[in-house]
Amino acid sequence: MYSLISIKNMKAKVIGILHEIRPEFDFTEDVNFIEQGMLDSFDIVLLVTMLEERFNTKINGMDIMADNFASVESIIKLLNKKKIKL
Repeated sequence: MYSLISIKNMKAKVIGILHEIRPEFDFTEDVNFIEQGMLDSFDIVLLVTMLEERFNTKINGMDIMADNFASVESIIKLLNKKKIKL
């Protein structure tokens, strides 16, 4: 399991990536990014690529579903499944 510092670090990295993709939105809000129109399918493809590069992992096609990218917490949960080490 991750320490609090690692979780904060992972959260900061994920928010940073999201801001690179869509700088006009506040990804610290507790909303569903997909439902609010903050991310669309093209953004998710780019997000997957960036997450794979930055966290040195591979996200399976079966994991590329809106629910896994609806919030920072859901993205971190997906990364945790991949046993990401910071």
